[in-house]
Amino acid sequence: MAEVAPAPAAAAPAKAPKKKAAAKPKKAGPSVGELIVKAVSASKERSGVSLAALKKSLAAGGYDVEKNNSRVKLAVKSLVTKGTLVQTKGTGASGSFKLNKKPRCG
Repeated sequence: MAEVAPAPAAAAPAKAPKKKAAAKPKKAGPSVGELIVKAVSASKERSGVSLAALKKSLAAGGYDVEKNNSRVKLAVKSLVTKGTLVQTKGTGASGSFKLNKKPRCG
C-alpha cells in the first residue's frame, strides 16, 4: 500500500508541465515566418539576405535564435517552398534569400 501513495504524487508534477505548455500560446506574437519576411523586406541587399544576417536581425528584434534555431531553419525552408522567399544562393536552409515578386501575379 505504501507504493500506491507515491504514484499520485508523481502524477502531480507531470501535470505541471502541461499547464506551462498551455500558457505559452498567450505569449505568441508574430510567427517566425512573419518575422523572417519582415527582416528580409527591411533589407536593402540586392542579392538577398544570408541566413546568418537573418539570424542576427531576428536576435536584434528580441527573438531567441539559439533556442529556436531549428524553427528558423524550418520556417525558411517552408517560405521557400511556398514561394514567399526565393533562394538566390546555397541549398536547403543555408544561403541567401530574398522576397519573391512573382507569386502575387499568379
